[in-house]
Amino acid sequence: MEAAAASFKLVAGLGNPGARYALTRHNAGYWYIDRLAERLGARFSPDRRFHGQVASVALGARTLRLLKPETHMNHSGRSVQALAAYFGVAPDEMLVVHDELDLPPGTLRVKRGGGHGGHNGLRDVIAALSTREFWRLRIGIGHPGHRDEVVDYVLTRAGAAEQRAIDESVERALGATDLLLGGKLEQAMHLLHTEPRPEEPSDGL
Repeated sequence: MEAAAASFKLVAGLGNPGARYALTRHNAGYWYIDRLAERLGARFSPDRRFHGQVASVALGARTLRLLKPETHMNHSGRSVQALAAYFGVAPDEMLVVHDELDLPPGTLRVKRGGGHGGHNGLRDVIAALSTREFWRLRIGIGHPGHRDEVVDYVLTRAGAAEQRAIDESVERALGATDLLLGGKLEQAMHLLHTEPRPEEPSDGL
């Protein structure tokens, strides 16, 4: 599908609220949205209307809203739909950021539409919006190898090397903020879908 220009009015980072889940793999969407708010100089505050925390940023003539649903992952759609309906945000004006089992740690993908791939947060957003045609930023966390291990895997912390790769991918995504929010999605996809090359060992010179 061609990456048509999009002027996002909503970026939602999916995760589970509370200290128990803060450092678990399933919260990669939270990690990104927290860093994005910091980068944009925005501050989250609770908003009961939208079942989560919301921050607002002026981008020229439009207002961008950042959302952290606090409904727990499996009911993320309740929060996303409430905010989108209130502010009249169309599906192609929103970016949903989430962890992705089918991508290795350190990998990023941007796409519009598609299924939920077994991700319960995405599943609920699709059901609540009655459409799949919203944009996603997928943050790779890797797969445990067997589907019976998935729940424990996403709700536990990554190992040091994996966490470092995930953190680096979040920073790379933040580096493409101007492209993503400016609607230059072809350029953003080219940048983010290109895997970083490992650093060459120093020869001491």
